[in-house]
Amino acid sequence: MINRREHPRPQLIRKDWICMDGKWKFSFDDQNEGLVSEWYNNFPAAQEIVVPFTYETELSGINDPSHHKIVWYERSFEVSGTDNQVLYFEGVDFESQVWLNGHLLGSHKGGYERFSFDLEPYLKSGENIITVRVEDSLSSEQPRGKQRWLKDNFACWYVQSTGIWKSVWLEKAPVQRVDYLKLTPNLDLDLLEVEVELKDASVLPDTPNYFLEAEATFEGELVSYHKGLFGHNSAGFILDTRVKGDAVGGTKVWGVQNPNLYDLNVRLYDEQGNLLDEVVSYFGMRKIAIENGQVTLNNHSLYQRLILDQGYWAESGITPPSVDALEKDIDRILEMGYNGLRKHQKLEDERFLYLCDAKGVLVWSEMAATYVFTDVALAQYTNEWLQIVKQYYNHPSIITWVPFNESWGIKGINSLERPQKFTEGIYYLTKAIDPNRPIITNDGWEHTISDILTLHDYEETGEAFSKRYSDHRDYATDGNSNKEKIVNNGKQFNRDWFAFASNSSYKGQPIIISEFGGIAFTAEGEKQWGYGSQVKNEAEFISRFDKIHAAIQDIPYISGYCYTQLTDVEQEINGLLTPNRDAKIDLREIKRINERRK
Repeated sequence: MINRREHPRPQLIRKDWICMDGKWKFSFDDQNEGLVSEWYNNFPAAQEIVVPFTYETELSGINDPSHHKIVWYERSFEVSGTDNQVLYFEGVDFESQVWLNGHLLGSHKGGYERFSFDLEPYLKSGENIITVRVEDSLSSEQPRGKQRWLKDNFACWYVQSTGIWKSVWLEKAPVQRVDYLKLTPNLDLDLLEVEVELKDASVLPDTPNYFLEAEATFEGELVSYHKGLFGHNSAGFILDTRVKGDAVGGTKVWGVQNPNLYDLNVRLYDEQGNLLDEVVSYFGMRKIAIENGQVTLNNHSLYQRLILDQGYWAESGITPPSVDALEKDIDRILEMGYNGLRKHQKLEDERFLYLCDAKGVLVWSEMAATYVFTDVALAQYTNEWLQIVKQYYNHPSIITWVPFNESWGIKGINSLERPQKFTEGIYYLTKAIDPNRPIITNDGWEHTISDILTLHDYEETGEAFSKRYSDHRDYATDGNSNKEKIVNNGKQFNRDWFAFASNSSYKGQPIIISEFGGIAFTAEGEKQWGYGSQVKNEAEFISRFDKIHAAIQDIPYISGYCYTQLTDVEQEINGLLTPNRDAKIDLREIKRINERRK
């Protein structure tokens, strides 16, 4: 039985894998002497660290929030024989170099996506030693998300995360293997489109043929089968998803109420019929679309009741302390009557996404921002974002991509052509990989091309919400025609505010209030904050929460909302839950208010 809940990559699992989380040797390299002194051959372990928690956190065992540019890790492991093993890193921030037994395996740049190295030919039967060097910076040119780039926390930016911050694991796999599955549901035709990539791309005319076999099952029952020649380094085929004996004779649909998941087994054979590789995956059959100014799920109008989720924990920063902690967050979200979440400025652990897949929770997946607009920032951002879209593509819970937020990293987008063209380029590149999901190019602020118009508004009163959004034509126009009105309405943000950048305009997109609320409650110090005036007690909180929700829910053209936020985070105390996930107010009231609008 495959345990997807525990595997770091639940979308593609092999049976022979070993989790490498736990105690590693660890050293700071503040003088940048490790490479010259060849620490990969003679590691000067100063202390231990618990991977995957970064040294800044309590659970790492070090708990040092100050910035150290270079850190080193090392640990040993044992294998029997020299069959190829693959070493996977789910997330290392930011630039990594990895050695096995003193031999450089390779390097990687990017803090959020997965990367891996084959251990052949340096793998030995018996004990082996992995050494990792990580270089991070406070540069605003690298995707940072909510990680601070100053010495101390400020506004809504928090302690940085340096080094290994997601799970590490080892997997027995051949050099020629199934490297990637791309699974695209076509619900209207009851079909799943499957694309398979092999690891070894050197498929030449004289290379032996391979054969691919695939089985789709639902609750143990065989639904569809394919076997065919694999003559290239990638291949595609189609599986019928209709379940035999189903009452309506059709596909088991994935949705919020019934998150049905199919299992998929894929096997790779050589010409002689020898099994080379086998992987296990899963998929959900659902359709997300935009029709007549509404977001639809499975051809039905979808009203989204989302909550902003930053995925921070007091004891572990951006690394979840356990899978149980991830599940607790999801269960709390459902308990409060939300049907989804916007994962803010973070690419979350894929076990979280699996749990959302399994529980029917909608997800907006958002990229971590850079904070300057330079050629270096553009290149680093683009490379990492495209890898993320590919990596997370198969999760049915993800229904929206959010590459940019509030003009972070695209300064001047309202009037300058270069940042406008950059967001349009990212939009089209993302569509080239995934033409089926909506994309929001600049969540909350000046949109260019965008499938949904999203607005951020931290107004405190329901009356002001009702007045401001009484007519969508007041703001859903081009970025030049209503500057005076919008600037006046937007003074609370201490900025000029526009729904669209210049040369862009409203084209009938669905409209969602994707940030609002943020009510400050239980502040204990001057540096703690939330949006607007702090409430003094639970009754005052519920009253304000109720009124602003009622105002949004009563506006017929608004297709949903995203409340800020799930938990308090460091100095930010506008969560419905404390950092330890204790409720600050009666969650039954939150559920009642949310579920007034279906």
